[in-house]
Amino acid sequence: METILVSACLRGVPCRFDGRHKASPASQEAVAGRAVVPFCPEVAGGLTTPRRPAELVGGDGHDVLDGTARVVEDTGRDVTEQFVAGARRALAAARRGGCTQALLMPRSPSCGRGTVYDGTFTGSAVPGDGVTAALLERNGITVRAAPGV
Repeated sequence: METILVSACLRGVPCRFDGRHKASPASQEAVAGRAVVPFCPEVAGGLTTPRRPAELVGGDGHDVLDGTARVVEDTGRDVTEQFVAGARRALAAARRGGCTQALLMPRSPSCGRGTVYDGTFTGSAVPGDGVTAALLERNGITVRAAPGV
């Protein structure tokens, strides 16, 4: 059976910044018939639930990994280190689980694939990937954004 890494909030774990989850029928259908490794990189990186909202500033997750962008909370506190640590732990979990694919939370600064919040804390999104999505992709794991969220 194929194994897929999935954002824990999509599996009903209340680990989002606001303490909620984002499970949806469409995201459940997207992993049907597969073994699932649920994972929250933000919590794995040492952030609490609930926590301050954070967004990417100066680029996307690829830029964060390259050291040219950062992740900051709406208060201005830099949480880049926690996001990178969580991404590394997500990659380790994917490798342990034999995952070749990941289904991640859309627009998230950690999990976003294809679009991420733009760093203005207005709910606007721009093209790009989150830190975890970028690291997984760089290591050969196919990343998709969860549908219907």
